[in-house]
Amino acid sequence: MSIDSVRQFFAARAPDITVMEAVESTATVALAAAAFGVAPGQIAKTLSLRVGETVFLLVTGGMARLNNGKAKAAFGGKARMLGSHEVEALTGHPVGGVCPFGLTSPLPIYCDISLKLFDEVLPAAGSANSAVRINPVRLAELVGAAWVDVCEGMGAS
Repeated sequence: MSIDSVRQFFAARAPDITVMEAVESTATVALAAAAFGVAPGQIAKTLSLRVGETVFLLVTGGMARLNNGKAKAAFGGKARMLGSHEVEALTGHPVGGVCPFGLTSPLPIYCDISLKLFDEVLPAAGSANSAVRINPVRLAELVGAAWVDVCEGMGAS
């Protein structure tokens, strides 16, 4: 089960971080923000992308949108979203629960600077109703992510 791989990831690397589970679905930014009582921008969404043959994850602020021009410059080509069947096969996490923790196979991970607007963000934790509370800089350090500026439209709410 995907959430178990995330729990194992944190048990090994950051035992002070606990996976939270909501009764209701947190599969969208709005649902997650309501369930965990935070601003939508604090929800860290993880996008599964491909540029050419390279598949990678991009973690962004909840209200951010990918800027195609910035993404093309940063990643060397047009970024395309993976299909849901590919996402689970490559990450081990279902759509709605995709996160950079406890991945089935290693993937390059990027964090957009939109995450730095908050001291604490809440990425999913391997299921459609789970999340963790984490400082964005610590998130990037734990998963070996590189910082990029590829999004727009992010506000503090």
